[in-house]
Amino acid sequence: MMDNYSVHKNHQVKAQEKDWQEQGLYLFFLPTYSPELNLIEGEWRQIKAQEISGRMFEDEDHLALALKEGLTNRSNKVGYHL
Repeated sequence: MMDNYSVHKNHQVKAQEKDWQEQGLYLFFLPTYSPELNLIEGEWRQIKAQEISGRMFEDEDHLALALKEGLTNRSNKVGYHL
């Protein structure tokens, strides 16, 4: 099950789809504009609201480090293996 991110529908994926189906792998896409069906959207909402909200970052590297820390904290809280 995949969202409609352009990478998921690019020519390389489409070229492999028939081979994958022959192996029993089928791609199903979520309806467009349905974030409630994509479980990662809820996690991103929590990370933005709980882990990095109200913080300022000097550059992209500091933001990336804060996201990594937030993902680790969130995974520990909910019992995910990261």
